[in-house]
Amino acid sequence: MYTLGNLEINEGARTKDYRRGRGQGSGNGKTSGKGEKGQKARSHVKFGFEGGQMPLIRRIPKRGFTNHPFRVIYDCVNVSDLERFDNGTKVDISLLVKENMLSGRANGGLKILGNGELKKKLSVVANKVSKKAEEKIKAAGGTVEVI
Repeated sequence: MYTLGNLEINEGARTKDYRRGRGQGSGNGKTSGKGEKGQKARSHVKFGFEGGQMPLIRRIPKRGFTNHPFRVIYDCVNVSDLERFDNGTKVDISLLVKENMLSGRANGGLKILGNGELKKKLSVVANKVSKKAEEKIKAAGGTVEVI
């Protein structure tokens, strides 16, 4: 039985480093296990190079438009998440960041979504608010301000 005082490493769990190009006596001298000449024996082959054949990335057609670099990302918060605040609280981005409710990777600001129930009267300030969320906040007696 092993205890902390007599632990051992399993046999074969750690092997010696494979040192190439250290003389004939090492078993991997001269050509360092790469054989004789040829492209694969050279020090560098360009990534994606297929021996002169048209590379895959250039063979595939590129179509359409992507807005990925310029897309707008919102930090989304559901109405049910706002239930934690007291009546009359002004809920905005700075408060939600302080409460660790936002990821902080958004470039478009805050969006309030309508999932869940809200029974507290809150003053919500956001960049976008869904129709359902706006209805629920106003039904609870709160106000919505879109920046």
